[in-house]
Amino acid sequence: MRVIVVDHPLITHKLTLLRDKNTSSSGFRKLADELVTLLAYEATRDVRVVPHHIETPVAPTEGVILAEPRPLIVPILRAGLGMLDGMLRLLPSAETGFLGMIRDETTLQPSVYAERLPADLTGRQCYVLDPMLATGGSLIAAIEFLFERGATDVTAVCLLGSPEGVEATTAAVAGRSVTLVLGALDERLNEHGYIVPGLGDAGDRLYGVAG
Repeated sequence: MRVIVVDHPLITHKLTLLRDKNTSSSGFRKLADELVTLLAYEATRDVRVVPHHIETPVAPTEGVILAEPRPLIVPILRAGLGMLDGMLRLLPSAETGFLGMIRDETTLQPSVYAERLPADLTGRQCYVLDPMLATGGSLIAAIEFLFERGATDVTAVCLLGSPEGVEATTAAVAGRSVTLVLGALDERLNEHGYIVPGLGDAGDRLYGVAG
């Protein structure tokens, strides 16, 4: 697995504001959206293209356009939804699928409780959106689900990651074409499985806590 931690002052600046516990939900949503668009530039560096002939107002020339089948963006519910618009801003012609992941309270293993994806992902480049790579369980399960549908090229975009999550994901996807793009790689996980220093629960900070 290729791991890319995007080093850019604008990303660090926006992550600093995102981490601040005093940032409002509306501010958090806006920052997350902006961050994803910045990360998407790196995440789409290897997006597939094909030659395309056009005519400018001055002369004919050759350029490129996105190849078919179109890229597929897959946010992991619910927090991944807060990253979708930022990704679509850069890839407006992409298609969108959805994966809902839930953790079994007894086994602690994640499983899919809802999905809206093509039955056959053969030849598709897939971009998985998940704000936090903590233990890696949900992201690993999502990537496995996509490979089972025929995907052969998956890029995961996360705002933050932990060393433990990166290590677990690397081991789980060994030998497959997977790229992980992070805004930052934090210090560690605490005893509750939260990233330190992290930013708290991304879903709750995006959408609030339903009482």
